Amino acid sequence: MRYAQGGGFDAAGRARREQVRLRAVDLIDAGHSNVEIANMLRVTPKSVSLWKAQYVKGGREGLVSKGHGGRQPYLTDGQVRELAAALDEGPAAHGYQDDQRWTLARIRDLIQGMFRVRYKDVSTVARLLDRAGYSWQAPARRAAERDEEKIAAWREESWPEIKS
Repeated sequence: MRYAQGGGFDAAGRARREQVRLRAVDLIDAGHSNVEIANMLRVTPKSVSLWKAQYVKGGREGLVSKGHGGRQPYLTDGQVRELAAALDEGPAAHGYQDDQRWTLARIRDLIQGMFRVRYKDVSTVARLLDRAGYSWQAPARRAAERDEEKIAAWREESWPEIKS
């Protein structure tokens, strides 16, 4: 998973990278050069140089992973799973009888009702849904009221008059 799907390393990936940094410290203490360490660990010499500076400044604790960057999400993973289950129940189960489609505004209201979290902008809800694996869907069927004969007649009779 990379940035479009939620970004960066997961906890296991961050732990692996932390082990590489701590291994680099052991090699620095053993007297190896930045280039040698980079070749051994399959990283760039610049990374080793940055890690060395962090090590000098803050010791081994300076190289410990600080977790993922950016703002903490408003919803936990468990809450996102609860939201997904609620969305799968459909809009009618949540009081939307008139139209059986989820809109971003409706989902935003559902989130507020379930978790007391208010997203100001529906585009943030769209990103949340994207990360949760949902995608925008177009209705697969046409309106029940659609009359193909009337549409064809309109195209043949009315449209040429309007067009000219």
